[in-house]
Amino acid sequence: MEPPRPYGLSENGDEEIVEFLPGEVGHDFWAPQVRSDASLIAVARLLSGLHDASAGFVRRPDDVWQFPPREPVEVICHGDAATYNTVFRDQLPVAFIDFDTAHPGPRLWDVAYTAYRFVPLYAPDAAEPTLSVPEARRRLALFADAYGLSEQERAALPAVAGARLRALVEWMYAEAAAGHPAVLRHVAEGHDQRYLTDARWIETTFGAPD
Repeated sequence: MEPPRPYGLSENGDEEIVEFLPGEVGHDFWAPQVRSDASLIAVARLLSGLHDASAGFVRRPDDVWQFPPREPVEVICHGDAATYNTVFRDQLPVAFIDFDTAHPGPRLWDVAYTAYRFVPLYAPDAAEPTLSVPEARRRLALFADAYGLSEQERAALPAVAGARLRALVEWMYAEAAAGHPAVLRHVAEGHDQRYLTDARWIETTFGAPD
């Protein structure tokens, strides 16, 4: 894991200034640096390394997180370790960026969302690129192997992914109700319904026996 070096806060104190990490950001699954098996393995290992490094983080009662902590707390989750927040060099992931959604939680909570974005686990009617179910199963197993998930964790992953996406939608509704412009736009564009559709599809398709 290659973290950006922090340089403090902006003059008005509302933005953190961090070191620039050279490379490319893979915005969607069809980018060649995103869709390879080598990239999928590398990002699973990158996430595992981040989680291992954060396991000893000492929490304080006055810590503030954009996403609420989730029990059981095992690590600091990135919260949005997706293709668009991953820096690539030589066609492989080398770092995550945009840690504003970081929060304490279980490993699988973060793993499920990154698998959702990188396998990817999008419902067939999605506007996003989708895979056949056998290919998605193969890539999901590859991701699980690279991260080091146990059999119990693998079995739980579809349900956790569904819960993770529903929690994201609940957060979006709360932010929209508070008048957050970007989240209001996302809800207006139907992102919430996309996540709910994907949650149901993941639970139905991957929670069932082969």
